[in-house]
Amino acid sequence: MANPDEAKNEVRHRVWDLLAEHHAAPPDVHGSIPNFDGAELAAARLAELPAWKQARVVKAVPDKPQAPVRALGLEQGKLLYVAVPKMAAAKPFYELDPTKLPVSPAEAAVPKKAAAFARTVDTDEMPPIDFLVCGSVAVNRRGVRLGKGAGYADIEVALLQEAGLIGDATTIVTTVHDLQVIEGELPETSHDFSVDVIVTPTQVIECGPPRRPAGILWSELDPAKIAAIPALASRAEQRPRSGR
Repeated sequence: MANPDEAKNEVRHRVWDLLAEHHAAPPDVHGSIPNFDGAELAAARLAELPAWKQARVVKAVPDKPQAPVRALGLEQGKLLYVAVPKMAAAKPFYELDPTKLPVSPAEAAVPKKAAAFARTVDTDEMPPIDFLVCGSVAVNRRGVRLGKGAGYADIEVALLQEAGLIGDATTIVTTVHDLQVIEGELPETSHDFSVDVIVTPTQVIECGPPRRPAGILWSELDPAKIAAIPALASRAEQRPRSGR
C-alpha cells in the first residue's frame, strides 16, 4: 500500500486529470489549487450560509478560485485576513479592512494588488476568526481535504489554532468544483485539518465533526520549510528544545 504522501499525490493527479478532461479548469491545472469553472457560483452559494452571514472576521487563502469569496467578504463589510503568498513575510497575513480600501473589493481580493497597500500582521495582532475559507484539490464528504501538497494551508491553520484565534466554533469551508468531491476515504495525517462545509457551484455538503491539530507539529516539519517561512523560523527560535 502506498504511504500517505504517495496516496495523496495519486488522488491529486486523478482529480487534476479529471478536471482537465472535462474542461472544468484551465489546461495547466496540474500542480495548483484548481481555478475551477463556477467559482463565482460557489462563492454566491457560500454567501448564503448562516455562518457566513453572521461572520465579522474572515480568513481566506490567496488562491485564485477563492478570489470571488474574498471580494464578497469585503463588499459585505467583513474584516478579511489573507495569507501572504507562501507566507514569505515576517508577519504572514494581510489585513484588509473594508472601510479603508484604496481600490475596489474585487481588486483588493487579488494578493498582488493587496500587497501594495495592505498592512501585514502576525497572529498577536489579529482578532478571533469567525469563518475560514480554504482551497482544495480534493475533498470528501467527511471533510478530509487535500491541498496541492505544499502544506501552507495546514501551517496557516495551525498558527491560528495555536494562537487561540480559531477553534471548534470557527466554521471552515472549502469551495470546489463538483468533480473535486471524492466519494469514499482520503488519506489523512496528524497535521491535516478537516473542513466543516463543502460548497460547490451546485450544492452545499455538511461534513463531520471538526478535526484540527492543536497547533504546529514541529516534529513533522522539514527544517528547510521552517527556515523558508519567517513566522515559523522566529517561533522555532523561541520554543523550548523539548517542545512539540
